[in-house]
Amino acid sequence: MSRFHQPSQLVTLGRTWVEAWNARDLERVLTLYDEDAVMTSDRIPAMGFDASGTVRGKESLRAYWGKALGLLPELHFSLIDVFVSPDSVMVFYQNERGKKICEYLRVNDAGLIVQGSANHLPH
Repeated sequence: MSRFHQPSQLVTLGRTWVEAWNARDLERVLTLYDEDAVMTSDRIPAMGFDASGTVRGKESLRAYWGKALGLLPELHFSLIDVFVSPDSVMVFYQNERGKKICEYLRVNDAGLIVQGSANHLPH
């Protein structure tokens, strides 16, 4: 049975996640993830990666996000709010293009992200 994380730890994780992206520090972002983490987004196939919309493992994340950062020199996330559950954090933010996104991040017992899902408005 997994232990429960303190809400304050999860809020800190969400804020650190945003700060790492805004610093354009891919390696800092990746330190927040488990080696076997999976990420799902409708942007994954659009970027030429897996047609399922899911990438698996830290090396695949590095390749996907590295390409994305190269294509988005103005990338910036403005944090709106952070929501928590015992084993996850939802980061609600607005990107540099004014799009609002919810990023679901499930964490393991060590507090590392094992599953991420970028949730966009359908329009």
